[in-house]
Amino acid sequence: MNDYIEKVVDLLDPSLNQIHNMSVEEARRQVLTGDPGKVRTIDGSFALVAREGKSVRLARSLDRPMRYFLAKRAEGPALIVADRIDAIFNQLKAEGLHEQFHPSYTRMVPAHYMVELLLIGCPDPDPTYTRYFTPQRDSLSADLDEIGRRYIGALAGEIAKWLERVPSAEPIGVAFSGGVDSGAVFLATYHVLRQSGMSPSRLKAFTLDLGHGPDLQQARQFLEPLGLALFLEPVEADLATLDPAETLRIVEDYKPLDVECASMGLALCRGIRARYPDWKHLVDGDGGDENLKDYPIEENPELTIRSVVNNLMLYQEGWGVGRIKHSLTYSGGLSRSYLRTYAPARHFGFSGFSPFTRPSIIEIAEAIPFAALTGMSVEKLYALKGEIVRRGVQAITGLEMSIFAKRRFQHGAVLVDRLRQRLSGQESDYRKQFLALYG
Repeated sequence: MNDYIEKVVDLLDPSLNQIHNMSVEEARRQVLTGDPGKVRTIDGSFALVAREGKSVRLARSLDRPMRYFLAKRAEGPALIVADRIDAIFNQLKAEGLHEQFHPSYTRMVPAHYMVELLLIGCPDPDPTYTRYFTPQRDSLSADLDEIGRRYIGALAGEIAKWLERVPSAEPIGVAFSGGVDSGAVFLATYHVLRQSGMSPSRLKAFTLDLGHGPDLQQARQFLEPLGLALFLEPVEADLATLDPAETLRIVEDYKPLDVECASMGLALCRGIRARYPDWKHLVDGDGGDENLKDYPIEENPELTIRSVVNNLMLYQEGWGVGRIKHSLTYSGGLSRSYLRTYAPARHFGFSGFSPFTRPSIIEIAEAIPFAALTGMSVEKLYALKGEIVRRGVQAITGLEMSIFAKRRFQHGAVLVDRLRQRLSGQESDYRKQFLALYG
């Protein structure tokens, strides 16, 4: 009579699992084993819950947010798993358990880790974390031609696998700025379509323009020398329509740069959806900056070039599980901030794909000998990404791509001063606004 009756509610959408080499049920069995080597064999995009008795194991890929909440019931614990905080709250409300809820009590499964929970009652034991993806660092030579060929070759390979799952009659949109990452994704997709005998006419390069933003001109300068300007389609939006309250509600995070970026994502997705009610597939370059360590170090007082170069997947995972600065509620790095891409696309009914988040590409990026190539020079680090990608695109596609200076998505769609007039919130203010949704 005193035995607990545990309950697991999996609210994840199973149709979002896009696994190339096994069924979803087989992938779930790999997670259930608890063997990180077997989880690593799962190829594709996934967020999986596997249960055996009182043991529950959770694992996800970098591009799939996955949250959980453990609620108390008289008859035993209830584990709620979802991709969103509000989905967890609504489920608890339906079961009359919402008074236990606070957003900060939810937990994010960190990317590249398997999380094990034991549903054994109160007090709850800490989860255990087992890394399933550990790329070898600095294993490539310093030959930039070889690095570029392998990096963009892996990009083309991931795009080819993804295209096999897309119905041949459906169009494909690239979120395109003419920057290094979106440029490489567009050209690699164009190349794979042609190499596979598919029609490149399915392809469009969507560029967001909120009025006098530099990206639209850059996109033209990128495509015109290649004779590919016919693929460009500007998506105009009104700066006045950007609503930080809407962004906070949809993205469920409050970091100002991510709020800005997600606001651009919402404007782009809204514009495409208004023009093309049935469009489904969008590809983007998210993850490319993280892979090749191309963020302004000087903007973050916690970073030095040594910390960026010497820490495994720092930009993908943050400081990592078990560190003081790792957020249990949000995870870290792109593992956290990928919501800026995922949530806008899902909100408007798109199926998104970010090939740079795939382990096969991250593995090559981590193998680059950054210390040897840069001599710990910040300037050399910033220049390295464009050189690697330019050489790789030339080797794989035969196309000579233009390289422009790095610019954030939100700073390319509209001039920075104008953007800040509309989105000027501080992190503390955004956080209060978000928490007020559950007040």
